[in-house]
Formats: sequence, structure tokens, C-alpha cells
Amino acid sequence: MRRLRTAFALVGATLCTLAGVALPTTATTASATSAIVQADPTPAAPKKLFTIRDDRIKESSGLAKSVKHPGTYYTVNDSGDTGRVFAIDSTTGKVEAVLRFGAKVSDVEALGVDRNGTIYIADIGDNKADREQIEIYTIPEPETLEDADVKYHQFDFKYPDGAHDAETLLIEPGTSQLYIVTKELKGTGAIYAAPPAPSRQGTNDLSKLAPAPSGIITDGTFLPDGQRVVLRTYTDVATVAWGDTPTVVARGAAVLGQGETVAVGPTDNTVLVGSEGANSAIYQLTAPAKAVASTPPSAGATPKQATTSDSGNSDSGKNHNLRWIIIGAGLFALIITIVTFPPGRRERLDRQAENDRLTGQSPPTGHRRPHV
Repeated sequence: MRRLRTAFALVGATLCTLAGVALPTTATTASATSAIVQADPTPAAPKKLFTIRDDRIKESSGLAKSVKHPGTYYTVNDSGDTGRVFAIDSTTGKVEAVLRFGAKVSDVEALGVDRNGTIYIADIGDNKADREQIEIYTIPEPETLEDADVKYHQFDFKYPDGAHDAETLLIEPGTSQLYIVTKELKGTGAIYAAPPAPSRQGTNDLSKLAPAPSGIITDGTFLPDGQRVVLRTYTDVATVAWGDTPTVVARGAAVLGQGETVAVGPTDNTVLVGSEGANSAIYQLTAPAKAVASTPPSAGATPKQATTSDSGNSDSGKNHNLRWIIIGAGLFALIITIVTFPPGRRERLDRQAENDRLTGQSPPTGHRRPHV
């Protein structure tokens, strides 16, 4: 009997331990899930990529990445120069080629290159806000980088609400749709869209798309995904989620200097920024991004949103197993109680018989009362 009680006690204790382990499992999992919530790591510091060392480039006011020549960037001078574009080696900062087009430019402020290798030269500067129209010129990227005179196309545009100063040309990667962002020293600028297929005959009407983000915007570029735009001001860079209402999602400090240029960097999430002046230094930095709300379960995996049936089945399975463990532990505890506390009636009779035998007393004769 003693061995049986010991065995029951061991089995019951084991089941109680299992129930105790199972009970806090859900809470522990929830705590672990909440513990992985964290912010994005701090982005890398700006890295100096190259310096434009050429006496002909005194006021770099536009920067664009080549699509035909890896490691090459194009730049132009601010107002006062002739119609020409410089191809720069991004490892040395030296001029690889000068592309001359015959247009009489006024105030070139921005550059862009579309997916087909067409270079856009935006003559959109207007400090006095008195130009009746602005011009954008296009030239093809050359097959070989060497000094050349190239043919150009001219597109004329006008604003729907009067003249504006502007230094930013945006080219949507998938469609080559053009946008111009105006520069306002006081107040807020605006984003204007060109017609989807501008004409070289007559003047194209721009349409106002949305207010521009705050700041004196001096340049901008679409990132390769076409969903984000990086805008440059004198003091910082801002990442904008593109759409019907472009919205700033993150800002980051830029290097010191009169910030004038921004272009797509060597990788999709980096940009290059530069400033005016001789020997202009070009820095590479990570495009600002908003903090991540939580860490995904595995690298590169897309978290799957749990459906009602999924979560219900999971919780039901856990609760079902836990319920049977607790029921089993309770039954064994009851058996232990019955077997061990107190001894049963048969055990008391056996003990009494043994005592009577040892003392020589006669055993009781049943349970009937003696007859009087």
C-alpha cells in the first residue's frame, strides 16, 4: 500500500508540474513578442564619395545618375553658363566628357535621367518670378563618354497661377512623368505636374498637384521604387511617400554647406548630395526612413496577418491540451487524498484484528448489539 501511495504521489506531482509549466506559456510568449518592438538602427554617417575638381564647374546646381554608364554622374552649372552638361567619374571626381547643346539657356537648376537614358536639363530658375515660361531640354545619353556637340529637343511650360522660382525636377521612373517643385523663401512651395506627353509645339500647361513639404526646396529625385521621393533643402533631406497627397515620412540632417543637389546613390536606398562652389564635395548618405514598429519573425519574411480561424484554432488547441492536463492532475490529486488520508475502514479493521491476536483478546463478533 505504501508503495502504491508513493507511485500515485509521483504521478500526480508530475502532472501538476506539467500543468504549472503550461499555464504561463501564453504570457511568456506575449512578453517575448512585445519585447522585440524596437526602432530602426541609426543610419550610417554621410560618406564623402568624391570631389568635383574642375575649373569649369563653379556652381553645380544639378546632379543625376547615368543609366548607361555605371559610376558616372551628370552635373550642370547654375545661371551664367552656356548649354552644356558635364559627365563626372564618381571615383575620381574628374570630368569624363562635356556634352554641348546649342540652346541659349537662362537659369538651369536641375537635371534628371529617365529609364531610357534621356537627359533632362531643367531651365526653371526664376529668382525674380517674372518669366512667362520655363524650358526643359532633352538630350540622349551618349554611347561613349567623350566631348561632343549633341542635338536637343526643347519643351516650353507655364504655370497656371503665375511665375514661380524652382530648382527641382522630378522624373517618375516607370512612366517618365515630369514634376516641378517650386522654391519659396517665404511660405510653402507647390508641386506641379507636366502633361503626360508634353508637346514641342507651343507651350505646355502645368497643373498644380499638391502643396510642397515645408522648407526651401533646392532639388529632388525619385528613388528607384517610384514610391518615394527625396527632397533637398539647404539644411536637410526629406523622404516623401508619393501619391495624390505627397507626405513627408522622415527627415534627416544633411552635410553643411549650401545644399543644392541630390541624386540617386549607388544603391537603391542611398542618395548623393552636393553643394555649390568650386571643388564641391559629394556625399553619400542613406535616404531617411521612418522607424520600424516591430521586428519581423525572420529576415526577408513578410509577416502574415492572422485570420480569425487561424488564431481561433491555435488558441483552441492550446486551451484543449491545457484543460486535459489540469483535469488529469486534479483526478490524481483526488486519488492520492482518498488512498493516503486517512486510512480506510478495511485498514482499521485489519489493524484491530492484528492487535487482538497479539494481546490474546477475542475478536469482536460482528456488529450486532448484544441481546439484553
